[in-house]
Amino acid sequence: MATIDEALDKLPPQNLEAEQSILGAILLDNEALLKSLEVMTADDFYRNTHRMIFNAMLELFEKNEPIDLITLTDHLRTKNKLESIGGVSYLSSLVNVIPTSANVRYHSKIVKEKALMRNLIRSATDIATTVYEENLPADELVDFAEKTIFEISDKRIKAPFSRLKEIIKDSFEMIEQLYDRKEAITGVPSGFRDLDEITTGFQPGDLIIVGGRPSMGKTAFALNLAQHVGVELNEPVAIFSLEMSKKQLALRMLCSEAMVDSNSVRKGFIRKEDWHKLTSAAGKLAEAPIFIDDASNTSVLEMRAKARRLKMEHGLSMVVVDYLQLMRGRGNFERREQEISEISR
Repeated sequence: MATIDEALDKLPPQNLEAEQSILGAILLDNEALLKSLEVMTADDFYRNTHRMIFNAMLELFEKNEPIDLITLTDHLRTKNKLESIGGVSYLSSLVNVIPTSANVRYHSKIVKEKALMRNLIRSATDIATTVYEENLPADELVDFAEKTIFEISDKRIKAPFSRLKEIIKDSFEMIEQLYDRKEAITGVPSGFRDLDEITTGFQPGDLIIVGGRPSMGKTAFALNLAQHVGVELNEPVAIFSLEMSKKQLALRMLCSEAMVDSNSVRKGFIRKEDWHKLTSAAGKLAEAPIFIDDASNTSVLEMRAKARRLKMEHGLSMVVVDYLQLMRGRGNFERREQEISEISR
């Protein structure tokens, strides 16, 4: 079957110079890998050799090993892929492509956009082929076309973190509230005295998994932790919400902070005395260093890259993920339980 590219006698959209610049930037500055991961994945490269090199860089990164010409060459040689990507000479040429890694995020956006264009071409071909060859009702064909295009839309560049004050939109005067620590808490206090007495606070590097049956308040509990750290302690908090939208989270946090029934607010039944509470709560939350990312289908590497970038820019005391089962692991797993176990590591 002839593809649309073949029919038009054109090369698929691609920018090899941008791809080379990304790889060269990572060799110059390993932090460039984190910047690129915020925008794109290995599958977005047009040239297969570039995908292989980028994946090798990811493997070194996951092992906390430096990424340079020597380590990358050795890693590819160990995997018997060095000659497949063009040998040491090609890797060396990547270092000389650009003098700086400053524009890696811009180059990554170019590569991502070209990949989306190629996906659109492939999807258009699939839609046309299905319409011509499948004996299906028009409604089903339209559903198939919508689903195919939606999958492309879902792969677009993910939005960055949105600060809570931007979500709430309204500006309120900052209300400073000092939290007086009277207990011997060595880590980040949770706001729950009994829990803090057991844990002495959340320590750096701790992985805390909140488990429970559906609709038992796991999300509410996690948001309470985030609010306490962000509002009361004024410490930066990142929230990855893979299920609820950032507006839904903001509404829940606003009602919780104001101690107003969220169900009544959603229905529009707000008492006169509740307006002052909501206004005061909005002021506190607007100034709190709480950052929300509600991109769905986020991988572990994407989440790590975003968290590290936020750490460098604002500092970071706590990361909340809601919820673990919706995350994507890297690699293929026979069972979902194995993937969740890998994600939790």
